[in-house]
Amino acid sequence: MKDDRESFIAERAARVEDYRDDGPLQEAAEGFMRESLRARYSYQFDWLGLPIIQYPQDVFALQEIIWTTRPDIIIETGIARGGSLIFSASMLALLDMTDAERAGRAGVPVADRRRVIGIDLDIRAHNRQAVESHPLAGRIEMVEGDSTDPAVLDEVRRSIRSEQRVMVCLDSSHTHDHVVKELDLYAPLVTPGCYCAVFDTVIEEFETAVFPGRPWSQGNNPMTAVRDFLARDPRFEIDASISDKLLLTVARGGFLKRVA
Repeated sequence: MKDDRESFIAERAARVEDYRDDGPLQEAAEGFMRESLRARYSYQFDWLGLPIIQYPQDVFALQEIIWTTRPDIIIETGIARGGSLIFSASMLALLDMTDAERAGRAGVPVADRRRVIGIDLDIRAHNRQAVESHPLAGRIEMVEGDSTDPAVLDEVRRSIRSEQRVMVCLDSSHTHDHVVKELDLYAPLVTPGCYCAVFDTVIEEFETAVFPGRPWSQGNNPMTAVRDFLARDPRFEIDASISDKLLLTVARGGFLKRVA
């Protein structure tokens, strides 16, 4: 049978191009995003036993990014209930496992494992206990403090060796000023070819009523921070192909690839 993988990939790319001009599809996606944000849809899912508080589509996108770029360290700001840390740890464990398989060392423990570094201003005791009691806890380091505090950044830097590949996920406070500071501090840690994923850029697309009682809104959110950052740092660019194919994502325009 003929190998049709190249044509299959080309068909997928063409399909995404069609999505951009498909009015009914775009309208349906926007309607679902609006109503699902109102209904707190993202709170309904777990990853390996802990609430992940992400859209399944975004989790799937992260899986593709991690598999393709193969980071050694994933830095996450915002821990919440810990599911995202467990997701990242599980993906890094799979990378270690497949590296061992390819090296002919199947089943041999990895001496220097990949790790996740999670940062949060307030790690609640029950959430910390849930993460620390998880089977993947050995791959996770949690840092309590303001992600924009220089002392916290220094602690994170000390945990990373120069040869390690780094990915960053920003998902803590969603105000413009906070996300800009996080981008300025943590994006430079990203390895060329890897990604900085900025979540909840979707806030810019909907009126404030969709996010009642929050300190962020249209004009003051991760998307405005991304635009500010990209105007000053040419080393990163938006990988629009990711959110264009997802259709349903809270990180539209927030998948930033380091290209230099």
